[in-house]
Amino acid sequence: MNIFDIDNIAFTMGGAGVSWLELISVAAGLGCVVLAGRNSKFNFWVGYLYNILLFVMFWQRHLYSAMLLQPIAFGINAFGQWRWSHPKSGEASARDAGSLKVSHLKPGHWGWAVLFVLGAGLIWGFVLSKLGTDWFTGIFSPDPTPYLDSFGLMLTLLAQFLSAQKKWDCWLVWLVVNVWNILLYVSAGLVFMPIVCALYLINGVWSLITWYRLYKNNN
Repeated sequence: MNIFDIDNIAFTMGGAGVSWLELISVAAGLGCVVLAGRNSKFNFWVGYLYNILLFVMFWQRHLYSAMLLQPIAFGINAFGQWRWSHPKSGEASARDAGSLKVSHLKPGHWGWAVLFVLGAGLIWGFVLSKLGTDWFTGIFSPDPTPYLDSFGLMLTLLAQFLSAQKKWDCWLVWLVVNVWNILLYVSAGLVFMPIVCALYLINGVWSLITWYRLYKNNN
């Protein structure tokens, strides 16, 4: 049995098959976000596995933007693992001097974040709309939802970068990402992943509250 084949079905839900690859990816993803919500550094190790599994799954579903996100996410994950364990002067947690404390994104930086998502999302969406249709037709299949895929990518990159910096605001972005991903996965014909994203939403709200308490306590 090849668990890395998206067509290898573990069970059926709502008339659609859920592959073993999708199922294992879900377990890794849930483990990663729950550990992150609990402020555990172990979330990064689970995150590496999650990136690899998603890369394989999205390649087979022709979701190229989401696929290309994974090597970038892998790098951000490694950066976050280092940042969480190497706080600069004044950034250490009151509870653990070897851990980065939760902080808040400055209001002025939100404008740049929004500009990044809009600008990069439009540019990359245009590129995705051409791949498999006008460009590299023999290599790529057309992305079914290029702009939805692209803006989801940029939002996810923003959320991951804020998470790596241990910014409380990351959970606000993650909530938007999860809603966005529900639309993306439904359009791609995935059945199980939208349900999982609903669990991510619940965890995101819980983590938002948990990290805010850490922020208020300088932890």
